[in-house]
Amino acid sequence: MPTNNLVFCLSSASFRRTRLLSWLLVLASLSLAFACIVLSVRLWPTYTHVFTPYLKWQDALMATLCYLSLILIGASVIIMRFYYAVRIGFYQGMIIQKGSSNLVVRDLSSKNLVSIYRAIGTILSCFIAALVGLVPVILLGWTIHLPHPALVVLCTSGAILLSLAGLVVTLVATAFIFIGWMGCISFCRSLGAPQTYRLDRKTTMRLDDMVLSISYPHQEEAVLDLHLLEPEDQYHLLSLLYTYYLRTDYSWYSDTGDEIENVWGEAGHFTMLV
Repeated sequence: MPTNNLVFCLSSASFRRTRLLSWLLVLASLSLAFACIVLSVRLWPTYTHVFTPYLKWQDALMATLCYLSLILIGASVIIMRFYYAVRIGFYQGMIIQKGSSNLVVRDLSSKNLVSIYRAIGTILSCFIAALVGLVPVILLGWTIHLPHPALVVLCTSGAILLSLAGLVVTLVATAFIFIGWMGCISFCRSLGAPQTYRLDRKTTMRLDDMVLSISYPHQEEAVLDLHLLEPEDQYHLLSLLYTYYLRTDYSWYSDTGDEIENVWGEAGHFTMLV
């Protein structure tokens, strides 16, 4: 790596904490996925699989178990992708200043793990909505077996009307499911991925409680938790940011320079490395 590059790596404590949390979540997700697969295998022989003009509740339960196992496996894959990015941040650098003009950063906050399950929960909610839209179709299997012919005609007609309305809900929810899966693929690729920003007057930074936000025109904003760095690296990075703040004639948010000065003052017992 060129000698004029400044590298700030993820702290050992942050790496160990994220590694432990990642493996626990992967283990829990795969265990639940395995349990869903076992339940679906046991459910399969408990009912007949001949074609019917209505939806069986067993088929709906089977689809739910299979889909839940699928998204849990998907969550495990995304978590391992994030853990790979965390390893790179620990060994190769979470923040890298290349020369004096570029800054390469990785968002390695453990809050990304919460975002993973939030995305998975959204996809699961869409599936449940699609399934709820098919509930009237399940009711058809019961209405046609009512004891009185008048009840059969009345209840079946009502179930058919509800099925048409539910079909609209199912189609919309299914479309969101496909959109959600495409979004998860993009989210997986960007999770912990390096982002490069030019250090010029167009770059906007904000520091709030050791959380650094970096934005640049036509680029996605990066949010970095500086608590993930070693204390010495935090102080070193803040000194560099303050130098950049002065060099750009206070072009950041108005309170950012004061925030850096305050944090810098509190960390004064560290040796300045620049």
